[in-house]
Amino acid sequence: MFTKSMPVFVKAVGEADGLEEGVFEAIVSVFGNVDSYGDRMIEGAFKDTLDEWAASGNPIPSYYSHRMDDPDYNIGEVIDAKELAPGDPMLPAKIKDLGGLYVKVQVDLHQEALKARQVYRLLKGRRLTQFSFAYDIVDYAIVKGEQDDHEVWELRKVKLYEVGPTPIGANQETELLGVKAAGHHARQLASEVKAGRVLSAKNEGELRTAYDSIGKVLAALESDDDSKANGDEPAKVDEPSGAKADEPTRASSALTRLQLELALGELESIES
Repeated sequence: MFTKSMPVFVKAVGEADGLEEGVFEAIVSVFGNVDSYGDRMIEGAFKDTLDEWAASGNPIPSYYSHRMDDPDYNIGEVIDAKELAPGDPMLPAKIKDLGGLYVKVQVDLHQEALKARQVYRLLKGRRLTQFSFAYDIVDYAIVKGEQDDHEVWELRKVKLYEVGPTPIGANQETELLGVKAAGHHARQLASEVKAGRVLSAKNEGELRTAYDSIGKVLAALESDDDSKANGDEPAKVDEPSGAKADEPTRASSALTRLQLELALGELESIES
């Protein structure tokens, strides 16, 4: 299961915006453009999974920052979700020509739902403006990007598991982003190898490059930890386009280290 986090377009929140109290609307995925993961979401990618959710009679859950380990972070449910085609009047002007995935979410506001109520307050105050969703890739293609040496993953069909707000999307982390992209490709290639497909020389080269990149990130994190132990300031890295200047550009938490090591392990398993 993958996750995709990004700044989104919060259309409306609560009564001040003409909605029922506890309800918000957002565009959580944009079609046609290449995001900071190197992916391009294709219009129609969510159609089948939205139909499956509708047929099941179960609501798509909304979690805060993918915290599926704690029921308190299941903050509400999606009460409407649909793909908006380019030119749809519900689209913000900035993505009018692209289209995207629209969701309308009912947040739990009963007295015991303390986490949900706090998240809703942050949404209303526009102090929480990024969203993320969890998904699996069902159909994809690797196509040429704008540059000959650049490849884009076109996600043509995905399986959606949940959607919800998150404080800082992964596209704020330059180094972590590269590792997540490597892990993303590695898992897909691993599944193909297990299915009996031959790993091409090109893909093998890409995996070895990703392997080296992950090792460099781990070394950088270890160096950063040593600097902190010595009282030095951590080194700064260039921020990606669109990143906020006052947000961190390096994640050195235990969770980040675990994500990196897991991605490294996936690449090692493919090579073996």
